[in-house]
This record gives sequence, structure tokens and C-alpha cells, in this order.
Amino acid sequence: MRVAVTGASGMVGTALVQHLRAEGHEVRRVSRRLPTHPSDIQWDPAEGRLARADLADLDAVVHLAGANIGTLWTAKNRDRIYRSRIDGTNLLVAALAGARSAPVLVTASAIGYYGDRGDEELTEESRPGDGFLARLCQDWEAAAARATEHGCRVVQARLGVIQARDAGMLVAMRRSALVGPVVRFGHGRRHQSWVALEDVTRAITFALATPALAGPLNVTSPNPITNAAYAATLGRIMRRPVIPVPPLLPRIALPGVADELLLQSAKVLPRRLLSAGFQFRYPTLDGCLRALL
Repeated sequence: MRVAVTGASGMVGTALVQHLRAEGHEVRRVSRRLPTHPSDIQWDPAEGRLARADLADLDAVVHLAGANIGTLWTAKNRDRIYRSRIDGTNLLVAALAGARSAPVLVTASAIGYYGDRGDEELTEESRPGDGFLARLCQDWEAAAARATEHGCRVVQARLGVIQARDAGMLVAMRRSALVGPVVRFGHGRRHQSWVALEDVTRAITFALATPALAGPLNVTSPNPITNAAYAATLGRIMRRPVIPVPPLLPRIALPGVADELLLQSAKVLPRRLLSAGFQFRYPTLDGCLRALL
């Protein structure tokens, strides 16, 4: 399979490129940088530059590119985060109109789509939530869905909180625990829908190869846990105590961001992946963290 990957230098993109190549697929990295390999594709979403001919002979496209959301959400940064995803997706979809055969399009989204939902069990059929991330994910998915007009099968992968050895949330929590206790925010009853990075790359590859999968796809462990259970599991593995931190502190440090990234509750279940026969390598947090740490 010939697959183009945007955002190939990010956490998920780097792992996915390695996984696809190990599986024997031909991968073409899509980047704003000057190509370092003959198969690389250069684009510039902000300027609307992407040659249709570069996508003409592909079997699939995986779209992961987007500005980092882990920053202060000033009006300028919110616009940059939004435009990086919507403009890039619109450009990609327009370029796919020139493909000789309609490739599969798997685009990243996030469980931020569901917003803050307490104890409600959330599947792909659940309604969207409220807030900046929820609106962003809705518009992002809608932009990708327009590729169906060009004959493409489209999958919107709603990624959970990714657990990886050298990037993301786990790195910050592990560093903190090396010099102090493991932290949990507030009462600890907030549901956290996590997923191992390896299962993310396997799920995306599975979606590429499974014609029955189309539309939104929750890419989360089948066993979401509470914030308290996450902290307790990490503390047990690292042999560190756990302390609660008042929600006010992250709200002061990261206004707006903390409420939507750290303090929301979303109990998300990967119903479509499981129904299609996907098997998670790391279905439990304990097994995942022990493998990583």
C-alpha cells in the first residue's frame, strides 16, 4: 500500500511511519520542510500549496498535521490551532479530487469532540459536546468528510489520551513523580479515556485495511479509568505516593486549556473498532504503563 502521512514528524506520525514501513508499506511523508527523500511531498497549508500530482497514485492518506494544542489559548493561538487543522484538511481534500483512484483518508480527530460528559458512556453515535475543542473536532471532521464527494472512504480517528514512553502526558507525570508524589486533580472521579501509542498506530493501520470502517472511530482503550485510578496505578508502578491537587492550580497556570484538557470527564468506548475485530495489545492501563516504564 502506498500511504502519504501528514504530521509525520509528530509523536503519532513518527510511530506510524515506522509501523507502516515495518509492515511493508511504501510511505510518503508530507511536510512543509524541503524534501530530504525523493518520496517526500512538500506542502504549505497556510499558503494553499499542494500539488495534486503528488497524491495521484496513492492508496491511502493519513492526515495528522495540526498545531500544538498544549499552549496558552490566547485568541491568536486558538485561531492558529483551528486554522492549522481546517485549512490543512480543506487543502488535502481539494487535492484528492485529482487522484486517479480515490484513496482512503484517515484523519485525526480527538475525544475532545465529546466535551465534559461526567459518567456517560460515549460511543461514536454520541452527540458532540461543548467548548473550543468540541467545536474544533466537529469542524475538522466535517472538512474531512467532504472527501467522500471524491469517492474516498473517510475515517475520522477520535484519539484518546495517548500513553507513550518519550512524549505526551506520561513524560510530564513521570518526571514529576521522580522528584515528588504522583499528582491527581480534584476529587479523582473524572473519567480518562487513554490509549497506548502502539495501539494507535495499529488501529490506524487496521482502519486503512478494513473497508467496512468509515466515519468516526474512537481510538481509545476499551477500559477507560478515573483520574484517581490512573494516578494510583502510576504511583504503584513507580512506588510513589499520590496527592490530590486542587483544580484551581491548573486553571491558574493554564486558563481555558486546563478545563478542556485536564479537568474534563469523558468515558469513551471504542465500539466500532471492537465490532470490526480489532484486538488491543494494551487493553489495561497497568499492562500499558508496565510495558512503557
